[in-house]
Amino acid sequence: MDTSDATPTIHTDSSNPSEPVTNNDNSTLPPDDVAAIDQLGLVYQEFKNEIGKVIIGQEDVVERLAICLFSKGHALLMGVPGLAKTLLVSSVAETMDLSFNRIQFTPDLMPADITGTDIIQETDAGQREFQFIKGPVFANLVLADEINRAPAKTQSAMLEAMQENMVTVLGKTYKLDKPFFVLATQNPVEQEGTYPLPEAQLDRFMFLIDVDYPSHDEELRIARETTGSSKSSLSHILNGSQVQEYQDLVRRVPVPDHIYEYAVEIVRKTRPGTEAAPDWIGEYVGWGAGPRAVQYLILGAKARAALHGSYMARLEDIEAVTSPVLSHRVLTNFAAESQGMTAAKVVDRLVEEMRES
Repeated sequence: MDTSDATPTIHTDSSNPSEPVTNNDNSTLPPDDVAAIDQLGLVYQEFKNEIGKVIIGQEDVVERLAICLFSKGHALLMGVPGLAKTLLVSSVAETMDLSFNRIQFTPDLMPADITGTDIIQETDAGQREFQFIKGPVFANLVLADEINRAPAKTQSAMLEAMQENMVTVLGKTYKLDKPFFVLATQNPVEQEGTYPLPEAQLDRFMFLIDVDYPSHDEELRIARETTGSSKSSLSHILNGSQVQEYQDLVRRVPVPDHIYEYAVEIVRKTRPGTEAAPDWIGEYVGWGAGPRAVQYLILGAKARAALHGSYMARLEDIEAVTSPVLSHRVLTNFAAESQGMTAAKVVDRLVEEMRES
């Protein structure tokens, strides 16, 4: 595959190409995108340092969460209980000074328990009228804990909010707070009493993030540092308005043509029966990824580049986000399961073949 360097530039004012795009008067970003990306890189390092006060290890998970946040995406965390997923999410909210709500999904959870509902209230004039009481989805950062424990109707209420950034209750539409970021968790080992997310609903998550066990040294640190009486306090790094400014900045990161080509090519290779797909894909894959995967690959590459202080998306950036973007969008068949060929392994093999081509 041709990966020759392209030379896109940071956006400038079309009326005066030598002048960088400036932000509005209320912006806290530097006056040009290059300086703003430099600032975002420093903010990201500070963010990781703050999270590191309470979360030991899990550097890849923290990076992928940050990529999702600055891409305006949502994430599904897959991991067994006890890996500090809830603590991680609440720490992100605290560090970024965002409002945070946790929704514990259970089989008896109803859509109104998430979105809110109208209740009858008596006015000062003695009349009765309906008043909307907001549900826990009205927060900047929402943890949907064990989302697969609730029935499909309740899951759909949450996923509609994720897609539309609004909820509809009794015919009235209410906009959600911005920024809005949903982090859902799912237990990969417990299946009894669960309602697995259909592929169409999984597609609304930008990333599937695997939260693995800590290493020996990390687990030793956990034992030593988290069983005492002291508790680390986290500093606020960003507020909601600043997060939105950085989200807009990420959208302006230039992307070379060969990165667009890479995103389209690897997604098309996941679709069995198509001209682009290798022969072995038809052996292991039932359904491939859709166009939304291409969008998230590009956005993820932009966000990762900006977080690492790069002024344009690079091949290493898109390779780094390929697995979390595609692994829950590639549906393997029975032959793959019988041979231990998971969706993640399919994606890794495609990435390796792209490198060699």
